Amino acid sequence: MVHVGIGYDVHALAEGRKLILGGVEIPHPKGLDGHSDADVLMHAICDAVLGALGEADIGHFFPNTDPRWKGAPSRIFLNEAARLVGFREGKIINVDATVIAQAPKIFPHVHQMKINIAEALELNIQRIGIKATTNEHLGFLGREEGIAAMAVASVDLP
Repeated sequence: MVHVGIGYDVHALAEGRKLILGGVEIPHPKGLDGHSDADVLMHAICDAVLGALGEADIGHFFPNTDPRWKGAPSRIFLNEAARLVGFREGKIINVDATVIAQAPKIFPHVHQMKINIAEALELNIQRIGIKATTNEHLGFLGREEGIAAMAVASVDLP
């Protein structure tokens, strides 16, 4: 039976941080603030996969109060979500995600993001969709105060 999960994450932009999205370091004057590398794209995808399993969110498995995850690459979180799918004898069918950012431009980095996510989830790159949109200069995203991502994942479970 196919199960579907959704994920959403948002982080504020901050000085002195690297901007990591989909495991790609993107040149930008600010990076995302968070306990780990604050990769909103990978975090949203992780929550989508966990949701398809009926599990709690990323914060339950990797709490920001745990020093082990300080500065951790979010690929670790995706690896664990994929491991949980395998533990349940399931298979991730596909992932689709959208990054919401006024800047920087995401499209030049999408292919490498797909590669990184595919490797972390042990999934064929053709089963991963990544899109980007702006917030049309509206709200905190439009004022370039943060970046958000939303994702959906489908998982086939016995």
